[in-house]
Amino acid sequence: MGLPSIDITFKTAAYAAINMSDKGYLGLIVRDTKAAGKHRLTRAAQIPETLSADNKAYIQRAFTGYVNPPKAVYVFVTGADDTNLAEALAYFATQEVDYLCGPPDMTEAETTALLQWVKDRRSEHSHVKCVLPNNTANYDPAINFVATGMTDGEVTYTTAEYCSRIAGILAGTPWTMSATYAPLPELTDVDRMDTETADAAIDAGKLILIHDGRQVKIGRAVNSLTTVLPDHGETFKKIKILEVIDRVDADFRATIEDTFIGKYANSYDNRMLLITAGRVYLQQLEAAGILQQGASVLDIDVDAVRSYLDTHGTNTDDMDDDALRHADTGSNVFLTGTFKVLDAIEDVTIKITV
Repeated sequence: MGLPSIDITFKTAAYAAINMSDKGYLGLIVRDTKAAGKHRLTRAAQIPETLSADNKAYIQRAFTGYVNPPKAVYVFVTGADDTNLAEALAYFATQEVDYLCGPPDMTEAETTALLQWVKDRRSEHSHVKCVLPNNTANYDPAINFVATGMTDGEVTYTTAEYCSRIAGILAGTPWTMSATYAPLPELTDVDRMDTETADAAIDAGKLILIHDGRQVKIGRAVNSLTTVLPDHGETFKKIKILEVIDRVDADFRATIEDTFIGKYANSYDNRMLLITAGRVYLQQLEAAGILQQGASVLDIDVDAVRSYLDTHGTNTDDMDDDALRHADTGSNVFLTGTFKVLDAIEDVTIKITV
């Protein structure tokens, strides 16, 4: 009968990814003398009334979102004198949030600590990302927000105070869109820069705000990555691209761990059923316009199988690809795949002849 549970789970995961409202879990840390501890908020009305006005406003800005509001905002209220965020970060190590922001008065040392925490978590296959004020991390899961002079006509916000708003925008951006040119209608002005300066800032991995003469909006939705490698190129500078890559990775890991590992014999037929279910998942994302049509591949990694067999005493000199695909690899399953995330339209060139 095959592996129906894997097939169903992959289809469910694909549906959840395509469902544009099912994304955007935020984590915020605030310092306060009241409402200490953890809070899971699904709407702004749930913000604890006992928090200071500044902290309530910080959380409220996160809920503004973009096309959608965040699915939920996890808030950890740490002590007013806490300067290392250890308790808050220990809590968020038990949660899976898409973006994490420190307190609106976070120090440079706390920013560095939060960044290192994100690196440590992602090394353990977490998919958390962070929005940091004025921190050139050169790391794609870190967004380096650098705008200044943000005013709504009455109040001027610091860079750190506005990080929650940026995180809310990123969380509320559908998979098929980017946050490039996302408007901030509540702002009446921002410190302005000329085009050359703005381009240089973006190239330096900075998320900036611009005023186009009509409104304030995000420049290009980039993260802090500036150093690219052959296997980690320019495309990883885009916030949208990394979000989709994270989602696909999370869905594959969760589905395989929950419905496959330890539950079925490592036979060729079972491996192929897993591959078929995974291909269906990728094809559904292609159909939804999240991945490029026809670019997704998933199959047995015959090179990895050959290497495994060679190091475990099996002579593979006379084995062709079909023999390698059927080979006994113990408890190991070696797969290889590719997919291409569709970028959003951000650069348009029009030639008009009159």
